[in-house]
Amino acid sequence: MSPTGIAASQLRQLIFYHLDNDMLDNANFLAGRLHALEPRNPDSSHLLALTYLRKHRNKAAYDAAQKYGSNGRHLGCAYVFAQACLALERNVEGTSALEKARSHWQGKSSWGKTSETSRRHLPDAPAVQTLLAKLWQAHGDLRKAADCYVEAHKANPFIWSSFEGLCDIGADLDVDKMFRHTEGMGYSGKAAAPSEVYQDQPRVVSRPLASQPNFINANILTPSSDPFNNNRPMHAESGFVLPKVPSKQRIASEWDTPTVNSSGDTEHEDTAMSDPLGQDLERQERLAVGPRHARVASSMIAPDRARHGARGVAAVVSHSTAGPPIPSGRTTAAGAHKRTVSGAPTQSSMASGDSSGPPRRSNRLFGQGPATKSGRSAVELVSSVLTRTDREVRPARAATGTKGRSTVGRVVSGNRTIKPPDPSEKDKDNIRRAPSRNSEKSVGPPASHVVASTVQLRQVNVSSIDQQAEQEALGGLLKSLKQLAIGRYAASNYDLSHAIASFDALPTSQRETPWVLAQLGKAHYEAADYREAEVCFTKLMKLQPSRIEDMEVFSTVLWHLKKDSTLAWLCHTLRDQHYNAPETWCAVGNSFSLAREHDHAISAFKRATQMSPNFAYAWTLMGHEYIANEEFDAALSAFRKSVAADKRAYGGWYGLGRSFERMGKLEEAERHYRIAASINPSNSTLLVCIGVIYEKLHKKENALDCYTRALVLTPGSALARFKKARVLMHMRDFPSALEELEFLKGVAPDEANVWFLLGKCLKGLGARGEALKAFTTALNLDVKASQFIKEAMESLEDDEDMESEED
Repeated sequence: MSPTGIAASQLRQLIFYHLDNDMLDNANFLAGRLHALEPRNPDSSHLLALTYLRKHRNKAAYDAAQKYGSNGRHLGCAYVFAQACLALERNVEGTSALEKARSHWQGKSSWGKTSETSRRHLPDAPAVQTLLAKLWQAHGDLRKAADCYVEAHKANPFIWSSFEGLCDIGADLDVDKMFRHTEGMGYSGKAAAPSEVYQDQPRVVSRPLASQPNFINANILTPSSDPFNNNRPMHAESGFVLPKVPSKQRIASEWDTPTVNSSGDTEHEDTAMSDPLGQDLERQERLAVGPRHARVASSMIAPDRARHGARGVAAVVSHSTAGPPIPSGRTTAAGAHKRTVSGAPTQSSMASGDSSGPPRRSNRLFGQGPATKSGRSAVELVSSVLTRTDREVRPARAATGTKGRSTVGRVVSGNRTIKPPDPSEKDKDNIRRAPSRNSEKSVGPPASHVVASTVQLRQVNVSSIDQQAEQEALGGLLKSLKQLAIGRYAASNYDLSHAIASFDALPTSQRETPWVLAQLGKAHYEAADYREAEVCFTKLMKLQPSRIEDMEVFSTVLWHLKKDSTLAWLCHTLRDQHYNAPETWCAVGNSFSLAREHDHAISAFKRATQMSPNFAYAWTLMGHEYIANEEFDAALSAFRKSVAADKRAYGGWYGLGRSFERMGKLEEAERHYRIAASINPSNSTLLVCIGVIYEKLHKKENALDCYTRALVLTPGSALARFKKARVLMHMRDFPSALEELEFLKGVAPDEANVWFLLGKCLKGLGARGEALKAFTTALNLDVKASQFIKEAMESLEDDEDMESEED
């Protein structure tokens, strides 16, 4: 490899090191050096754009990735380019780049290929589909967004944002059929397959990037050779060493940094952090300390065990420190001798070269070879494995002889004469006893075959157990996600009772978490149960005092409860921790609104929209403050910006209806109220607003129907019941109205309007004495309305037309 290629590979490793440790400034600086070293390499542009994106410098990331990302030539550049386009609101450019790069990501899956020791810095199909969906959603094409979200969820149901995206756009989902195992969610255990145990894979040596023709247009963009490996032991102490990762194919093979856009699937396009520094010495270390030594023994000894015995093993394991590295897929010939720099033969060569004849059976089985200087060698480890396996496969034979002692060692050494076996035990002996070194043919299967089959059986059993355990764990995770998804989907459809019940049914460990408590608090708020909402948000703040998400809803809950001191405390807490968050300024605006300082509240809400122009809730609250100041044109503008940011924000549509109602445009008000009710059909307040419009349009029957439906949704709604009683009185249905008012008298005994309307109803029924008592109670409760109440009391003897009265 050329010096330029080595330097580029070093820079790539250092960039990923700094990215992994969140040292973004260093990563960005080194990415700039890499781009200057290889300005025509798309991989250098990708890393530079990625560092800019991590630093939230979206325009710089856009510029760095545009050359190779906008045309889809490089997947990493296209993905970063699309993310920058989403932040810069250039949604069409982002979707075009990802569509042009479809051939690079379609059908790709990274399931089970990311862990603590390996990374994936290029996206797979589910990740790209999720980003595409976000771009289409921001562009306003909800149908295409829904299609992309569905594809992402099918490929990887653990991408929660894809499910939440479907909920946010109002998709019709069947959650019971979601969050299931997919084809790509197979067994991802690290245990080797049976084919990988006995077949050594040839080592793939990739060429340096600089030596490849047309490397800019090629798919291979990250060289697999490690620049820190100079094949000389003297560099082992001075090089930059990264963590070592055991290989999936063989324990003695090294991890290389694979290519970024490689078309092959042998490395799965993983970018693994490894250091092949001192590979010749490293193989012995991996054999000595690896957890899968049985696999090494069977794969390295089985081919030549019958012929060469332990000599072949020693030849495979031992390597020269000065010679070229031996590929992992090959074994050294039995007769080859290894020598050191000084010319002396190595221990493994001496061990194999000094044996003038066939190795002894005891040495072959029990590894009794020459002792090495440095602890337990690989040959000893392999021999111990074979010994344990052989003992398990071949049970001990019953002791024979006068003293009941084994004579194997003595027979081999020639001390005694071998006695022929008992004819009755001849068959059993052929199976149990391993062949002696003098036998021409093996009566039973060779020991290497027995060991290999045993190791293979164990590997299969372990793999099946691991696979079953992994499938059970995945099933449990998917079941938990489905429970959360049921509540989240019900809340997005404003099925509030179902959502609250689903979240309450969760285990305590899941229910008492910030996210679930926030969802419960918002559900209670939408159901107008402000007390329970306050309880949920209070627990949330105790668990996570620094939380900023959903705090704008908490501030509105406190506004409804008129808790000015608690709201002021919340504002100070958020302002100290998240000064530039839109949620903070929404809370400040609600605090000013509660104090009836509407101008200051408007200023705070404007600040929130400056922090996040697409924060629909801030525009909604600003519009209500404009209505309080009777600035209806400004209110209409604020509400329109709210629905433009989020078309499913029913609060913006309700605000538009409220503004048109105050302006006297009843038909427009009814239309916008109906849009809001179609988004949130469980909100009884919206039905009451529609009923009021019908009343003003003299459509009493329609108004009564709206109030009745509102009471079905919220039986405890005092406002809907009061409006219904009034319509019934206008329709001269006094008995029905009296039933509603009697209920209200128990619910709101201190409400003057209830007693005043009750007096009118009793007057219509002819109970003038009871009507007088009701009017007197109303007068005591509301002295300011004494003029109207006294007029009603004076007219008790008169017959009035209830249709002409205005309450």
